[in-house]
Amino acid sequence: MNFNASRNVGQAGGLRKAKRVSDVAAMGAPAPPPPAYSPAPGFSPAPSYSPTFGAPPHQEGIQLDAGQDFGAPQQPPNYGYMGGYPQSPMAAMASPGQIGSMLQQPVVQDMALQYGNQLAAAGREAVQRELGRYVPVARLRYYFAVDTRYVLRKLMLILFPYTHKDWMVKYDQESPVQPRYDLNAPDLYLPAMGYVTYVLLAGFMLGLQHRFSPEQISMQASSALAYIVFEMLVYTVTLYVTHTHTNLRTLDLLAYSGYKYTAMIASLLAALLAGRTGYYSMLGYCSVALSYFLVKTLRVQVLAGSAAPAPAAAAAGSGYGAPYAAAGSPYADAYQPAGGTKRRVYFLLFVAVTQPLLCWWLTYHLVPAAAVAAVPVATR
Repeated sequence: MNFNASRNVGQAGGLRKAKRVSDVAAMGAPAPPPPAYSPAPGFSPAPSYSPTFGAPPHQEGIQLDAGQDFGAPQQPPNYGYMGGYPQSPMAAMASPGQIGSMLQQPVVQDMALQYGNQLAAAGREAVQRELGRYVPVARLRYYFAVDTRYVLRKLMLILFPYTHKDWMVKYDQESPVQPRYDLNAPDLYLPAMGYVTYVLLAGFMLGLQHRFSPEQISMQASSALAYIVFEMLVYTVTLYVTHTHTNLRTLDLLAYSGYKYTAMIASLLAALLAGRTGYYSMLGYCSVALSYFLVKTLRVQVLAGSAAPAPAAAAAGSGYGAPYAAAGSPYADAYQPAGGTKRRVYFLLFVAVTQPLLCWWLTYHLVPAAAVAAVPVATR
């Protein structure tokens, strides 16, 4: 059914009352009623309050960014591998090319150089510390502090000691002067070079007599070294058994015992030129000169010792010249040693006699029957 609004206009020009349309199909279905709310038993709804104030202070005049999610939970940190690196340990190993390029970096090279220097310094200190426990390196430096002038003058003093007047050892405060500055100071350079020269000369003389062999040269070297050790043992035991106190150290005894190689070399050279006659003539002269040299030199060290070293001297025994503090000045004109003077004199004579005997014992079997010029040369 259609609704016509013009029908409400009357003939008199006024409005007519509209008629209720009872056709529901024409008006459409009515809206459903709201569902009835039935609260649970025992529940009382909270009273509703109307806000009496404006917006909260934290919302007044603040424009919130909708893109910021303040309520999102914070992600836990990732302590694993960094992005771009493999996760497996085998895959994490760098390639040889990467290692090579990394080692070529200046920073890496400087770090490696510093680490190597520190490692080398630590190793050197450890070696010096362990070596110093068994070998007195600091003392050996003193005995090898020589120069060419000292070596030539010392050789002339051993061979011609009769014109020398001053046999006192010079001291700088309580330490002896180095051999290069004091002709009377003992050294180990001449004994060491004399030992090497003696072994080479012995091999040369054995070769002239057609007796040379590697076994012979090794026997000469080992026997000469064994006699040196034997001498040190005999001298040390003699001083200990006789209870003789001297200012001689073990290295001093080794130095004075090694000076006999000078006389041995001179005797062998004379044997090359004049045979047995030249050998025995030179050996006799060198033996007398060596004994005179040892007596004049050792009496300063032997006769200046005290029978019982003082506690102060024993406490300072680590330094050179400490025994002289108890015995008196080393430059004193007259010696006033304590008891045991005879034992010191006997020890001094024992050293002066055994050195020429060892010179003969180590060289007589090397002397040819005739001079070198008379030795026939083998021809093919």
